Amino acid sequence: MSDPQTLSAVPGRIMAAEMAEQPAVLQRILDEGAPKIREIAAEIASRNPRFVLLTARGTSDNAALYAKYLIEILLGKPAGLTSMSTTTAYGAKPDLTDVLVVTVSQSGGSPDLVASTKAAREAGAITLAVTNNAASPLAEVSEFHIDVLAGPEKALPATKTYTAELLALYLLVEGLRGGDGSAAKALPGLAAGILARQAEIKALAERYRFAQRLVITSRGYGYPTAREAALKLMETTYIPASPFSGADLLHGPLAMVDNVSPVIAIVPDGKGGEALQPVLDRLRGRGADLVVIGQQSQVDAASAGFALPAGVPEEVQTILEILPLQLLAYEVTIARGQDPDAPRALAKVTETH
Repeated sequence: MSDPQTLSAVPGRIMAAEMAEQPAVLQRILDEGAPKIREIAAEIASRNPRFVLLTARGTSDNAALYAKYLIEILLGKPAGLTSMSTTTAYGAKPDLTDVLVVTVSQSGGSPDLVASTKAAREAGAITLAVTNNAASPLAEVSEFHIDVLAGPEKALPATKTYTAELLALYLLVEGLRGGDGSAAKALPGLAAGILARQAEIKALAERYRFAQRLVITSRGYGYPTAREAALKLMETTYIPASPFSGADLLHGPLAMVDNVSPVIAIVPDGKGGEALQPVLDRLRGRGADLVVIGQQSQVDAASAGFALPAGVPEEVQTILEILPLQLLAYEVTIARGQDPDAPRALAKVTETH
C-alpha cells in the first residue's frame, strides 16, 4: 500500500487508504495489544472499582458510549459519560475514590481531556487512558495506558482509530470480567470481507448524493454506530445527519420523517435489533426511504441496505457495523465533488479547554 502522505493530491485517497488498513489494525491489536490489555484489566479488576466513568470527545465519545454498554451489560457495573466542564470550568471536586475513569482519545492531546483526567486522579480515581499515542500528555497523566496501535492517521475523519478504540475497549471489558475475548478473533477477516464490497456502497451512495438531511437510528450496541455514522457523514459530506436511539425517535422526532426522508437504520442481530423492530414498523408505515445495515432478512424488508455477516456475537457487531457507513460517507463525499481527507474547518487535534 502506498504511503498515505504521497496520496494527498488525490481527493479521498488518504481516507481510503486508512479505511483499508482496518483489518490489519484489528489483527495487530489481537496479536500484540491483547496481552498488555489483559494485564492492565487484571490489575484494575483486583482493585474492584465501584463504578466507571468514561471521558471523551467527538468520535472517541462514541467509542466511550460503546464501552458504557459493555460495562453495564457484561460487568453489571454502573457506567456514565462525564461532563468535563464540571471540573475544568466549574472547579467541581467529586469524590472519585475507587472509581475507574477511562479517558478515550485518538491523539491524547486535548487540554480538557488531560486536565479532567489529572483532576480525576487527584480525586482518588483509578485512571486509564486509551489512545493512539503512547507519548501523549493524556497517557502521561494517567495511571494506566492502552495503546490502540492504529499507526499514524492523516485523514481528518477518524476511521481506523475508531474501530481500534472499539476493539481495545471490548478487550478491556473482557479482561475485567475474566473473559478471553474470543468473540473478537474473527473480526479482522470479517472486516476485510465488508471492505471488499465497496462497489455495493458506491451504488447505495447515489441515494444520498442530493440529500438535504438524514436520520440515523439504532438501539443497544448499535446506537454508538448511529452516532458515529452521523458524525462521519456530517463532517465529510456536510449533510445534516441526526442520530437517534430508536426509543427517542418515537418520542417526537418521528414527525419529521416522511416519504422523501432518508433514514438509515443499524439493526443489530440480537436484543438491540429486537427492540428496534417497532421503530422499523413505524418507519415503513410512514413510507420512509429506509436503508438497513443489518442481516439479509432485514435488508430485504427495507428500501435498500447492506447485509452484515451472520453469526457474530452482538457485543462485537459494533466494530463491523460502522465499516459500510465509513465507506458510505466517503462515497457520498466523492460523489458531491468534495475531498473527504480534509473537511473544512476541522483540525486533527481539537483543543477544547
